[in-house]
Amino acid sequence: MLVTPRSLAEAFSEPLKTLEDSGHEVIRNPHGRPFTEQELRDLIRDVDGIIVGLDSISRDVIAAAEKLKVISKYGVGVDNIDLQAARARGIVVTYTPGGNSEAVADLTIGLMLAAARRIPSADRAVRSGDWRKVVGLAVWKKTIGIVGVGRIGRGVVRRASGFNMRILCCDKVIDNDFAARYGAEYVPLDLLLRESDFVTLHVPLTDETRGLIGERELSQMKRTAILINTARGEVVDEDALYQALAEGRIAGAALDVFRNEPPTGSRLLGLDNVILTPHIGAHTDEAILEMGRNAVKNLMAVLNGELPEAVAW
Repeated sequence: MLVTPRSLAEAFSEPLKTLEDSGHEVIRNPHGRPFTEQELRDLIRDVDGIIVGLDSISRDVIAAAEKLKVISKYGVGVDNIDLQAARARGIVVTYTPGGNSEAVADLTIGLMLAAARRIPSADRAVRSGDWRKVVGLAVWKKTIGIVGVGRIGRGVVRRASGFNMRILCCDKVIDNDFAARYGAEYVPLDLLLRESDFVTLHVPLTDETRGLIGERELSQMKRTAILINTARGEVVDEDALYQALAEGRIAGAALDVFRNEPPTGSRLLGLDNVILTPHIGAHTDEAILEMGRNAVKNLMAVLNGELPEAVAW
C-alpha cells in the first residue's frame, strides 16, 4: 500500500498500524512535499491500494498502476484524481466526507476574524516594538456571504449565527429548512457579492467553479469587503484578485489555498492586505485522525470486496 499524505504518517500511528496489522506492506512518503507524477509512476506499478492526499493521480499515473484496485482519498476533494481514467480501469475511488468539515469551518472563521481585526499585522507590529494601535473592522452583525453550502459551508453558517450576522447563501441545492433554522437566506451569487462584508468560498473544484471569482465578481464586492478562500485555489482568478487588492477595490483577502502550492513567486506574497496560510484547513489533530481512520477503512473495504462508506464514482 502506498500512503502519500505526510500528516497521516507523522501525526498518528493508529491508522497505518491498522493496515500493517492486516498484513499489508506500507510504503510511506519520505519527502516533505507531495510526490511528483514521475515518482508516483515509479512507485505505483506493484501497488494494490493507495491513500492519497494532494498528489496528482493523473491518467499517466493510473496507466502505470498494473495492480491498483482502490484510490482512497484522505480528504474530500477528488479534483487531483483523474476519475474517468480510474473508472475506465475499474479502480474504485473513495473519499472521506465529514472528516475535516468542522476543522475547515473553524479556520474560515479564524481567517475572517484575523483579516477583519488585522491580527497578523498587530502581532508583527508588537514584535518589532511598534505599539501604535491597529484599527480593523467589526464582525458582529455584519453580512457574510457563503458560496457553497455543503458540510463545510453549513458549519460556517452555524458559527456565523453566533456573531449575529446576516447570512447569505449561494448554492445550486437550496435547503430552506436549514436556512430558516439559522436565519440564513439563499440568494443569487451577484446579490451575495454586492451585499456581503465577508465572502467565503466552499465549493468543490469543477469545470463550472474554476475561475468562479474573477474580475467581474470582484468588481461587484464592496470596497470594505474581505474574500476568504479555504476551498481550492483555482476557484479564484489570482491575477484579478491581486489587482483588486493592490488597487484597494476590496479591503482584503485570507487564503488557505492557491493555484500553485506552495505559491512561490506569487505577487500576493508582497501584499499587506492578504493573509496566507499553507493549506491547513484540515490540519487539526481530530480531523487528521478521523480522515486517516476513514481513509484506511475505505481502502480495506474495497480490498476485502466490501462496500466503502463513500465512493467518488
